[in-house]
Amino acid sequence: MATPTEQTSRRSFPKPELTDAEAGALTFPSSTSRAFNYFKPKKLRASMYEDVTFDVQPDPDRHLTQGWIYSFANGDAGYPQDWTALRSGNWHAFLDPNEEWEQTIYRNNSSIVRQTQLNLDNARRAGAYRAWTRSWTTFVERHVGAWMHAENGLGMHVFVSTQRSAPTNMINTALAVNGTHKLRFAQDLALYNLELSENLPDFDGTAHRDVWHTDPIWQGVRENVERLTAIEDWAEAVFATNFVFEPLVGELFRSHLVMQISARNGDYATPTVMGTGEHDYDRDLRASRTLFSLLLRDERYGAANAEVVAGWLTRWVPVSLDATRRLQPLWSQPAEKVLRFEESLDRAKDRLRGLLSDLGLNEPKELNQ
Repeated sequence: MATPTEQTSRRSFPKPELTDAEAGALTFPSSTSRAFNYFKPKKLRASMYEDVTFDVQPDPDRHLTQGWIYSFANGDAGYPQDWTALRSGNWHAFLDPNEEWEQTIYRNNSSIVRQTQLNLDNARRAGAYRAWTRSWTTFVERHVGAWMHAENGLGMHVFVSTQRSAPTNMINTALAVNGTHKLRFAQDLALYNLELSENLPDFDGTAHRDVWHTDPIWQGVRENVERLTAIEDWAEAVFATNFVFEPLVGELFRSHLVMQISARNGDYATPTVMGTGEHDYDRDLRASRTLFSLLLRDERYGAANAEVVAGWLTRWVPVSLDATRRLQPLWSQPAEKVLRFEESLDRAKDRLRGLLSDLGLNEPKELNQ
């Protein structure tokens, strides 16, 4: 009789039979490559940005051969392309020129926060705030503080709202970053308001709320922001914000007013904070210009897209110009004035004209009304 050890040694198992149906059995040109990519990178080698964003969300145009695997209650499936009036022969052609992804978001924003905090710490130690006049203190507490509400509204209810609406993950990532910038800048202004409240005995840290809600000077800006948040077409919301509101209202207030007159009023801290918003907008505008350049130069849909965008300009330029003109009294409030409102407005209009020219769009007649 065989022992248990002998029985164990005589056991046998079925041998695997390869049928060439297994995963990895197919031989193709890149089978032996250790740097295989399923997409064509912009340069010779794929960047980290492309590796972590390209086709993270595939669609039926790429890879999902059986269609979307989920849909909304109303029947819209996946990432519907009719969530905007614009059309594209290849939505996947867009790649963010800033190559923003998770690591860059944290790295860039943390760098800005560190630099801003360092400058404010230096200003506090040097007693720089004590040199402010009462009129300039009032200007900062009321009007610089009020701007945080515009940034927060655009960040939360325009870009965060639309960052899931575009047809590709690459576009949505860029919109999410745009929203992140807006919200961080709004928080920067809120923290700056607290900083001044702690270091200036006569600084009213709550004044900005009443200004945003009731001051006639700001009601045009407030209306403009609220109307932008109500746009359903994601591309229109991005265009009306980054190509109309920002040059005519945002840059006009941040750059052509606050950053121009702060130093003349003994304030070297506020431009440090306000400049971060200008830096953010410069990066976000670079991505938006790339996106709309592709859409407006699309071989099949470019002409039709240009007509749609021209309609958006007709709709939104008057709204932003009205908001800008209601801000005009701000130019006369500081004790030290550097430039006239008309000069700032001309710069803002020229900025918009330049952006439209780069996109191949005609200047709307509403810009000169």
